[in-house]
Amino acid sequence: MSEGSVEGGMAPAATRDTPDLPPERSRNGFEQLSAVADAVLYEGYLLYPYRRSSAKNRVRWQFGVLFPRAWVERDGPVVPGVSGSADSWYQQTECLLIRQPGATLRVRLRYLQLQRKQVEETGHGRLREVESLRTDDGTVHLTFDEAVPCEVDMAIPLDDLFQGERTVAAGAAAGTGIEALPSGAGRVVRRREEVRADLTVGAERLGQNLCRLRVRTTHTGPGPDPRATREKALGGALIAAHTLIGGDGVEFVSLIDPPEDLRAHAGACRNEFTFPVLGGEPSTSRAGATGHVLLSSPIILPDHPQVAPESPGDLHDAAEIDEILTLRTMLLTDEEKREARATDPRAAAILDRVDTMPPEVFARLHGAVRSLAPANPSPPPTERPAWWQEGADDGLSPSTDTVLVDGAPLGGGSRVRLRPRGRGADAQDMFLAGRTAEVAAVFHDVDGSVHLAVTLDDDPAAELHSWYGRFHYFRPDELEPLQPTDSDTPASGGR
Repeated sequence: MSEGSVEGGMAPAATRDTPDLPPERSRNGFEQLSAVADAVLYEGYLLYPYRRSSAKNRVRWQFGVLFPRAWVERDGPVVPGVSGSADSWYQQTECLLIRQPGATLRVRLRYLQLQRKQVEETGHGRLREVESLRTDDGTVHLTFDEAVPCEVDMAIPLDDLFQGERTVAAGAAAGTGIEALPSGAGRVVRRREEVRADLTVGAERLGQNLCRLRVRTTHTGPGPDPRATREKALGGALIAAHTLIGGDGVEFVSLIDPPEDLRAHAGACRNEFTFPVLGGEPSTSRAGATGHVLLSSPIILPDHPQVAPESPGDLHDAAEIDEILTLRTMLLTDEEKREARATDPRAAAILDRVDTMPPEVFARLHGAVRSLAPANPSPPPTERPAWWQEGADDGLSPSTDTVLVDGAPLGGGSRVRLRPRGRGADAQDMFLAGRTAEVAAVFHDVDGSVHLAVTLDDDPAAELHSWYGRFHYFRPDELEPLQPTDSDTPASGGR
């Protein structure tokens, strides 16, 4: 990643059984997803305050990390999950696609290969490893782990997959780069260990034009000593592994919001350590969500994820708000900025962008409300929406207000069953489908919509959440009223 690296850029990856096919639409779809895919790739690469001395940057590489199987299962088999926040030795994506005759498929695996940057100082005619070194020009060089982006593409006629699975090698070669420092002060040595992995793709017919696709990434390298630390094992791991899937003559079905007639097939897909979502622009060809490209991410995302247009660049922490991170970066002292610049070239790029950010760009970081109806193109200067008016929320009481759902008034204390709507529901809400809960409050939003705050019945921390006001929020049409049970009614003579 550093300009001084002899072998920087994309690491090579061998391929086999991959004819040269031109899936133009998938290429365009991959390009549309590039910003989101890069956010996944570099999520947690650096964490504010972007300095090596920050405790947060001593525990990195948390998503989509694939280790050798012998090492990761040294204490027992891994437990499959739907996202990659747990270490594993494989990822499996299963999805539905609707194909046309002669369809071709394209799969791209992307990940980071760890690159260890070691600073060495010249002294008494020999080199010795040091944590930091300041050269005569005042530049500080720090020992710090970097990473190199790697990717491998696989293209194949879809019909060929019905005859059997196809596999390509998806590893990356070892490498060493040496950068001499000015005036013979020393050097920076960058070393990468070999990464061994396979990418396997298979398909099965489910109907005339419907099939289930399976993409599996497997770490195939030998494991280190079972007692080796995670930091040591990371040298041969795939980090932030994720896949982009597209092609010509293929249309992918949303697993979050599938068409009604494909819901059972979608529910039968098994995704382990990854979460596939539709990318690019939505398709309107069916009564349900479909699209021409799919991103299978170790981070839970909604269908058609996008980077906000107000975001001026990557801050390597997509779970945070750009405005907050930018303000905090502005508050770094000169010494802290010097350390950040010496930590990693990407940290230096963040500082450069923040230090030179025009006021109008910074103002946009405050965000935008996209859910409101478009405003009048030429409103009178004094015209404001109703919710802007002083006193517009007079008479509202979240704790006592009610809203009718299926003829029943729901308010504080009402018991409900959660029924998240399929289309447009938050991915996290979908995991709560069918659970029972108690309504805490009714909130009227500034755009005129209504949300009910609830606490889960089986949440052991429900009382604590209520105390400090942390709730789950659902629209009225996502709740099913429940009749009070005997356990809800005080016993005779009770208090």
